[in-house]
Amino acid sequence: MIPRYTRPEMGHIWSEENGFQKWLEVEILAAEGLARLGKVPKAAIARIRRKARFNVQRIRAIEAEVKHEIIAFLSSVAESIGDDARYLHVGMTSSDVMDTALAMQFKEASALIDQDIKNLMSVLRRQARKYKWTVMIGRTHGVHAEPITFGLKLALWYQEMARHHARFQKAVDDICVGQISGAVGTFAQISPKVEAYVCRKAGLKPALISNQIIQRDRHAFSTTGSPLIHRQGRHGRGL
Repeated sequence: MIPRYTRPEMGHIWSEENGFQKWLEVEILAAEGLARLGKVPKAAIARIRRKARFNVQRIRAIEAEVKHEIIAFLSSVAESIGDDARYLHVGMTSSDVMDTALAMQFKEASALIDQDIKNLMSVLRRQARKYKWTVMIGRTHGVHAEPITFGLKLALWYQEMARHHARFQKAVDDICVGQISGAVGTFAQISPKVEAYVCRKAGLKPALISNQIIQRDRHAFSTTGSPLIHRQGRHGRGL
């Protein structure tokens, strides 16, 4: 995020520091899930939560050597927690961490936008009532037509924003999913119960099916809208 073009709250969500913090949260939650299954000592989780730290500059320095950002991240964290580092990332693949953490950032950012939409709708509703008898000129073909009220115009904008809000909420629902399924998504090395635990704690839904990654059609659809809308012919007929 370019600081001058974003609010500090949104800039923080998409900062490198917060991105790595989400990675750490996913790693610790997965270890907790394994501890609930008796795969990791519960005492180790308490120590990890107390001691786990990372340093962005250190991560980048290690990455320059190992050419793998998850390895670099885990190496940095391991420097702070010592031997208990062996309980992190058990049975997981890199995208389990990265994609689930990304969904957590989407959830945080979406909460800000959702509140902004609600605030705008509140203003439009209030102003529509205030100006419901304020006469103005309606237009057709860019020229003056019949009289309308400014309140009608504001009510129109309110209803449009209500539809946008519903679409936005559907988009958030589509992208706020996580996965903790291991290499190529087979759960061969980690139980689906761990995925369920991590997602519940993170406020996400588990991906019903995934492979190495969470599929990007979720993000593409949420960004562009229905593919049918963008595949119309010249006369507006869906292809």
